[in-house]
Amino acid sequence: MSSTSEQTRVRGLRRPATISDVAAAAQVSTATVSRVLNGNYPVAAATRERVMRAVSKLGYAANANARALTQSDTKTIGIIVPELVDPFFGYMVRGLERATQESGRLAIIATTSFRPGAEIALIDRMRERRVDAVIVVSGGSSDPAYRRQLAQRADALAAMGSRLVLCAHPVLDLPSAARSVAYDTEGGAFSVTEHLIANGHRRIAMVGGESHLPTIGLRRDGYLRALASRGIDIDEDLIRIEGFGRDVGYASTRALMEEHPDVTAIFAVNDTIASGVYDALGDAGLRIPADVSVVAYDDTPLAANLSPKLTTVHVPLEQLGQEALRAAIDEPDAFSRTPEQGLTLGTYLVHRDSVAMPPR
Repeated sequence: MSSTSEQTRVRGLRRPATISDVAAAAQVSTATVSRVLNGNYPVAAATRERVMRAVSKLGYAANANARALTQSDTKTIGIIVPELVDPFFGYMVRGLERATQESGRLAIIATTSFRPGAEIALIDRMRERRVDAVIVVSGGSSDPAYRRQLAQRADALAAMGSRLVLCAHPVLDLPSAARSVAYDTEGGAFSVTEHLIANGHRRIAMVGGESHLPTIGLRRDGYLRALASRGIDIDEDLIRIEGFGRDVGYASTRALMEEHPDVTAIFAVNDTIASGVYDALGDAGLRIPADVSVVAYDDTPLAANLSPKLTTVHVPLEQLGQEALRAAIDEPDAFSRTPEQGLTLGTYLVHRDSVAMPPR
């Protein structure tokens, strides 16, 4: 059954849904529907959720009113990012900003500083300014309530002719108008862990990250899958998901090596954390890779500047930003490779000098 006929079946209508249809389905007034969609007046959370369910069920985002709004776009793209000083985010934003300029649009960039709830609040503020699209770069949470809020915001943006795009963020896995441009996070973690195993390592630790982040969960999954595929017992005490930053890499590694001196390899969840791992191993009198091998993730410029140069997983950071912009503005063929609303880019392992066979 086609999507059009399915919408007709669900609505029981032969015409596009109207705001009155949404109001009737949600059992509210048309003024309340307008307030929810425009975000210009406080509405009770339960009422907002009921309205957004009706919007999604009736396919209201696809009606003529929404299309008309897109004809008078503001030529602005809202970009929400946890921070800019981390090269992982900085390079993605650079790709986004360049692509935005090339499309003749202006980028409005806001940072959350990893504050809980900040992404949702910023999406609402950008929706009030009627940006052509909102692109959320990484960040996010695995919390079901947060994911429902994202789905609601995606539908609200679509209803006004805008769009929500999640960049370097797993597919939402909820019915919504959101689009996702991701990378093979789990596959990259599997390949870098498998590389250590192929070099003879069995006591492999994982260091860094925050457990509520979907990307860290996927990196952990890849690490665990590689160990399991080789029949290596999983020691949960070797998994130190204790935050981000060079200092975290240092502190986690010092504690890890004091408690488990038999560890011969460390998988840092990003290059910055790996730099702290390097410092901790050096201060403990351990050599890389003669005593302990180190691998990481992201392949930022830092990886090639460490000594020894760091073996890491390459993430196409700038390309992720460019593809997110294409998805946001409906550039022709932007999603030709995927029948769904998500696009996943590949990762690959960059072999450098930080891995060797374990000491005998």
